[in-house]
Amino acid sequence: MLQRGATAFLRRGACSSHASAFSTSAVAQSLFNDVPVAAKDPILGITEAFLADQNPEKMNLGVGAYRDDDCKPVVLNVVREAESRVAGSNFMEYLPMGGMKAFTDLSVQLAFGEDAKPIQEGRVAAVQSLSGTGSCRLMADFMHRFLPESRIWIPKPTWANHHNIWRDAQVQQEQYRYYKAETRGLDQEGLLEDLSKGKAGDVVLLHACAHNPTGVDPTPEQWKEISKLMKDKQLFPFFDMAYQGFASGDCTRDAQAIRVFLEDGHLMGCSQSYAKNMGLYGQRIGCFSIIAETPEEAKAVESQMKNIARPMYSNPPLHGALLVKEILGNSDLKEQWYEEVKGMAERIISMRTLLRQNLEDLNSTMPWNHVTEQIGMFCFSGISPEQVDSLAKDHSIYMTRNGRISMAGVTSKNVSRLAEALHKVTSGPSTTGP
Repeated sequence: MLQRGATAFLRRGACSSHASAFSTSAVAQSLFNDVPVAAKDPILGITEAFLADQNPEKMNLGVGAYRDDDCKPVVLNVVREAESRVAGSNFMEYLPMGGMKAFTDLSVQLAFGEDAKPIQEGRVAAVQSLSGTGSCRLMADFMHRFLPESRIWIPKPTWANHHNIWRDAQVQQEQYRYYKAETRGLDQEGLLEDLSKGKAGDVVLLHACAHNPTGVDPTPEQWKEISKLMKDKQLFPFFDMAYQGFASGDCTRDAQAIRVFLEDGHLMGCSQSYAKNMGLYGQRIGCFSIIAETPEEAKAVESQMKNIARPMYSNPPLHGALLVKEILGNSDLKEQWYEEVKGMAERIISMRTLLRQNLEDLNSTMPWNHVTEQIGMFCFSGISPEQVDSLAKDHSIYMTRNGRISMAGVTSKNVSRLAEALHKVTSGPSTTGP
């Protein structure tokens, strides 16, 4: 009797428990009923289509990661050497909120120059970030918190994630003209006209070198014009520098825009990434810095940078910072890195030359001088979205629909096939591309 009663009680409890779980499950489901499926990232879609293609000669020209002449990922020899030197030399404790100071000190020297006046005067606030994306996000949140009336001016076009970053930080965005489709070059007149509409305190996002996606950079003289206008309008420059050294093979040359603005006495911000120029994509290593008016101001700004990072990710990763510190802090490794990054840049430049030569040898009716006049990982080809679709469908060549070619995917083995395919899709009637 007692046993039957206990069994009944347990059964009732089990039923009640199941009912409660069902009810909770129903409520949980209803919480997310209105959540739509996010649109696919365009680069992810390209990669999926590329992987599904059975053509052994298929080409993926969408992904922005360096490849060697066999289209294989590369780990720099200097990185392997740095790994061997730092292995077992450190504990695995948390870094401070601002990251490794030795790393940030070396990073700002690379960006601004070792003898830069703001560094000597202690006016640079800097924290280690989660690569370039993390640097930009810290700047966006800093603007939202401390510059609520300031707008961010973003070039048109730009790396698509720039818009996402400042949108999610709830910063008002404006766009300025940058690329001129007719010339496949810089729209300097449009750029200056648009930025002249900025108000004092607005922030202007500038690509320090190797503009993504166009590969079009201002000349030193054009940078001076931009700097002067921004100084007159009291606009704050924020440089996104994802390709220092990787663009031309010369770290100083690739930082020339920043040096122009320094000479003109600007306060400024900078986002640095070591993904491309050291091949540390997965390590997520970057630096976010701001040049302030005084050392006291820099100290206050840096403290707030850290406070913004704290609830976002608490502190940055250790291993990649150790590698960069080891490379930049040792003259022998730094020299080796200079040579290796120059080699990567020169391979990209040589592919530009070969691609243009092959296209011109085919007697293409289109001008292709922009292929060699642009710089960096990406080439804005000038072909239309429909022609991009034709490349994928008929030639198994994949790229973003704005016609951006990742030159890292072009090799001495496939450049002639790419040229032939480009020649075929541009020979007939088409819509003008970007």
